[in-house]
Amino acid sequence: MYYFLQSLLSDKKGGEIFTCFSLWHIFYVVLAILAVAGILLILKNKPKEIQKKVPRIIIGIAFGLYVADFFLMPLAYGEIDIEKLPFHACTSTCVLCFLSYRVKFLARFRPTFVLLGFISNLVYLIYPAGVMWHAVSPLSYRVVQTLVFHAVMTVFGLTVFVYESEEFSLKNWRFDLLITACLILWALLGNYVYNGTRGEYSHFFNWFFVIRDPFNIFPQSVAPFIMPFLNLALFFSVETVLRWLIYTVKTRKTND
Repeated sequence: MYYFLQSLLSDKKGGEIFTCFSLWHIFYVVLAILAVAGILLILKNKPKEIQKKVPRIIIGIAFGLYVADFFLMPLAYGEIDIEKLPFHACTSTCVLCFLSYRVKFLARFRPTFVLLGFISNLVYLIYPAGVMWHAVSPLSYRVVQTLVFHAVMTVFGLTVFVYESEEFSLKNWRFDLLITACLILWALLGNYVYNGTRGEYSHFFNWFFVIRDPFNIFPQSVAPFIMPFLNLALFFSVETVLRWLIYTVKTRKTND
């Protein structure tokens, strides 16, 4: 069984590889779009009680995919990849969104978790640099798991915008600033703790891109002093725009 699973899940080298904006990449994005369209059509005339259960179900699926990945990684990669610890915006918001439906204290921050998670997962779905670096088959476990996880998180965010729009109040913009800053500090802690510099363990992590920018535009000597503040400004700005758009659409529907 072990060797069968190892062969099934391991990276497939040679032949066609997954690249950005390739037909396979577009295929995964289209699947996410179809999933959103299907959910909205199926639930269009359903009672609100049923509609409100959908985001909770979807985040449960995303969290299940995230946890299951840790058990499958040894079969797929031969080791557990520390990169998958919840220090990136995508993974940390998955955990926080899941807990926000079960921990009363976190529920007040759910809109911020959802906004940040939607933005980060959508960006990764559009530009999946992490899987492209490995140059593996579009049907390898690494590609399928990563793209499906980020697609599910993106779909989750959209369903929350549609079915829980009343939670997006303009007066709670402070939560966006506070939580985004806290997650940047959390990523800095992860990078500080896990980045090995000598011995057998030597690995460079760049969780939440707070050490270097993803496109290597800034020199390595100054990037760590720029990226935390740049990320805070960029994510907070987009969160503010999204919050305003959701609130505006909700208000117009109410008035109509």
